[in-house]
Amino acid sequence: MFTGIVTDIGRVRAVRQTERDRRYEIETAWNVSGIDLGASISHAGCCLTVVERLDGAFAVEVSGETLDKTTLGRWETGDRVNLERAAKLGDEMGGHVVSGHVDGLGTVVSIEPVGGSHKVVVEAPEPLHRYIAAKGSITVDGVSLTVNAVDGRRFDLNIIPHTWDATTLGTLKVGDPVNLEIDMLARYLARWQETA
Repeated sequence: MFTGIVTDIGRVRAVRQTERDRRYEIETAWNVSGIDLGASISHAGCCLTVVERLDGAFAVEVSGETLDKTTLGRWETGDRVNLERAAKLGDEMGGHVVSGHVDGLGTVVSIEPVGGSHKVVVEAPEPLHRYIAAKGSITVDGVSLTVNAVDGRRFDLNIIPHTWDATTLGTLKVGDPVNLEIDMLARYLARWQETA
């Protein structure tokens, strides 16, 4: 489990196709010796397992399913990545409960400076848009955010200067795909309504 509070921006150091999956080496400012093999780390909102510790980096392997359903299939050497270590019991919950399971890809429709912040409008795929509510939580590329408003399949976000600068959201451009994870409570409420 995660909170959607990014604690490092990693960088893709190497990409290699293995006989099973695609392997990424991710550079990080974290002390790599403190990362356990098998640890779960959120990468742009995708929970991935650490398979090797390296000098100033760690390696993860990504399945074809994840490559097809997220932005990870587009990653290249040098790309920056929002990183978050798994939450521990007793940690501060600064964001919201995030599973690290991407529900779908959204598309950035517009970006507009508003004061010191940025208003970002994202279009969600069907039927994912049904689970996004004004003033509800959503995870975009691993960042916990509050939805300002919803209009059909589009929703808008207010990105404060700290979040703009401390995550990869500040590098977004119109047309970019983003990993979306809907609020876990919305997911279970919708399932309950479908089966009740």
